[in-house]
Amino acid sequence: MTTSLACPRALTRRGGLELSRIVAGMWRLGQWDMSVQQRIAFIEECLALGVTSFDHADIYGNYGVEGLFGEALRARPGLRERMEIVSKCGIKLVSPQRPAHTIQHYDTSLNHIVASCEASLRQLGTDYLDLLLIHRPDPLMDFDEVAEAFTRLQAAGKVRHVGVSNFTRHQFEALNRRVALATNQVEFSPLTTAPMFDATFDGLQDLGISPMTWSPFGGGRLFSADDAASVRLRATIQEVADRLGQSFSSVVFAWIMMLPSRPLPLTGSGKIASIAAAVAATTFTLERSDWFAILRAARGHEVA
Repeated sequence: MTTSLACPRALTRRGGLELSRIVAGMWRLGQWDMSVQQRIAFIEECLALGVTSFDHADIYGNYGVEGLFGEALRARPGLRERMEIVSKCGIKLVSPQRPAHTIQHYDTSLNHIVASCEASLRQLGTDYLDLLLIHRPDPLMDFDEVAEAFTRLQAAGKVRHVGVSNFTRHQFEALNRRVALATNQVEFSPLTTAPMFDATFDGLQDLGISPMTWSPFGGGRLFSADDAASVRLRATIQEVADRLGQSFSSVVFAWIMMLPSRPLPLTGSGKIASIAAAVAATTFTLERSDWFAILRAARGHEVA
């Protein structure tokens, strides 16, 4: 691990929420089999690298991840004031933790958003969230009702900033007209490039809002998929990495962050070396030709 790295800061909206350029994704925290002390050590190592933003959702770990993270915060007073906590709501899972749920579905009603936020605050052991996102678009979503829920939570001091996740450009802009949104968190990687071409990133850039991006390695497929397209893409990224003297992972993060909308990528690992590789990507910029070589390998054809 390169301990001298320092992750820069970034605004998700002009004059708005400030997060670290790399965000630590906590989705798999429950699978990392860490004791409370190990969780504290991991958080402190992230903070030492300048990764101060931690991404959650109420449903992660079958409604358990926020509680695991909260145990660490309660065991080490003072950690909370050194970080930004992001969480998401709007999905109801069928779970022993939620016996009233009879079918997996979306719920973006005012009551559910408020109740979910308050449950997250209890689990995390904090008085406020730095950022609350709607997890997925809901076919029954009423933009005015979501905006009212967000506004109430902000007025009560329970949420400082609000945003969405996995929204289309139109859905984002419709809600943004009613309440100021800080970001749209979407899936993006060399294996999932749609946001570059469906106006998601263009729309955010136009508004001066940075997206957050999840699954930078396509759920691990970028490392392991054996189809011809993935093998070609992996070889291209590795060639660039070898020539630059950087790691494969760092090149992937640098490729994501080169976009003019200034995406804030999420990590998904409990290994601090993997976090450091993401932070290392903030220290160099790819040549335009290398960036397009990776895009060509990803898409399987020239741009023109």
